[in-house]
Amino acid sequence: MNHTPYNDAIGVALAAQSPLIVDGAMATELEKRGVNTANALWSATALIDHPQAIHDVHLSYFEAGANIATTDTYQANVPAFERLGLSQADAERLVARAAEEATAARDEYRRAQRLRTHCDKTAEPCGRKPTEERTAPPSPPLPPAPPTSPPTSMPSATPAADRPLLIAGSIGPYGAFLADGSEYTGDYELTDSEYRDFHRPRMRALADAGVDLFAFETMPNISEIRALTGLLAEEFPDMQAWMSFSLRDAEHLCDGTDLGVAAEIAQASQIGAVGINCVPLDMAEDAVHRLHESTDKPIIVYPNNGDVYHPETKTWTPHPTGLSLAGLAPRWVEAGASLIGGCCRTTPDDIRAVALAVSGPAAKHE
Repeated sequence: MNHTPYNDAIGVALAAQSPLIVDGAMATELEKRGVNTANALWSATALIDHPQAIHDVHLSYFEAGANIATTDTYQANVPAFERLGLSQADAERLVARAAEEATAARDEYRRAQRLRTHCDKTAEPCGRKPTEERTAPPSPPLPPAPPTSPPTSMPSATPAADRPLLIAGSIGPYGAFLADGSEYTGDYELTDSEYRDFHRPRMRALADAGVDLFAFETMPNISEIRALTGLLAEEFPDMQAWMSFSLRDAEHLCDGTDLGVAAEIAQASQIGAVGINCVPLDMAEDAVHRLHESTDKPIIVYPNNGDVYHPETKTWTPHPTGLSLAGLAPRWVEAGASLIGGCCRTTPDDIRAVALAVSGPAAKHE
C-alpha cells in the first residue's frame, strides 16, 4: 500500500513499463513548423501566438512512443513574461496553457489509440476522427509540418493503448532566465528565498493546471537545487518531481559540485527520479554509473542529440564521432537508467528509435 502523501507518478508508471521513454526537443521542432524562437523566451514564445504548434509537437512525441511529455515551460517563467510587459496573471495563464496543450495532445493520442484498438478487435474500417473543438485561441497559419516517418512504421515496444502517459511540468533553472548560457556554468547566486520566489509562480500555475509531476531540469547550481527541494516539500507536498542536473563533466555539476553530493541532496522523498540532461552523448554513460553509486532512486537520462552546442554563439556543430541516442541508450539502461529520452535537437524519430532500442528482453511490460 502506498503511504506517500504525494502522487507517486513515476513509481506507478515504472511498475507498468520500464524503462520509460521521455520526449525530445521542443524548440527545434517548433522551428520546423515555422515558429521563430530566436528571442529571450526561446520556445516559450509559441505559447503566445502558436499554441497549436506546441500541441502538434507533443502529439508527435506520443506517436513516436514517448511516455512522458515535458511542457513548453523551460524558459516560460513568470518574470520573463513580465519583462515583456505582461501582467503576472497573464504570465501565469500562459504557463497554464503549456500544460493544457500537452494534456490535450495526450487526450487526442489516447482517443486515437482507443479507436484503433476498437477497430482492430472488430475489424471495422477506421479513419482518424477530427480533433475535438479546442478552447485555446486559434493560431496564425503556419507552414505544413515537415515530413516524418509514419507513426506505424516503428511502433513503440509497449502496446500504444496500454502505455502510461504523464505530463511533466518543465522547471528550468534561474540561469535560463538570464539567457546568457548560465545554465551551463551555474555561475549565479541568489538567496534561498529569492530562488523560491522566482520558481514559485510557475510551479503553482503548472500544478493548478494539472501536471502529473514537475521536471526540475538542466540544474547547474547546488544552492538552487536545495531551494527547489525545500520549496517542493514545504509548499507542494502533494507533487512529485524529477531532479536532472547539467554537468561540467561526468562527475561534477556545472558549478563544480560533486555529482554524488547533488544526488544525496535530491534524496528527498518527493524526488521520484534523479539524473542528467542537456549533456553530450559521450558523457552520459559514466554519469549514470556515478549516479547509480550515489542513489537508490530511478535514474533519468536525456542527453542532447550529439551535436555540440556553443553557448557564446548559440550555434551547433555535428558530433565528430557520429554517436547516436538510440545506439547508446541500451548501455544507459545497463548502467542503471530507467527513464530515457532526448534533450536539445532530438526529434520524434530519435525518440522512436530509442523506444525500439530499449524494448528488448531487459524491458519490463506488465
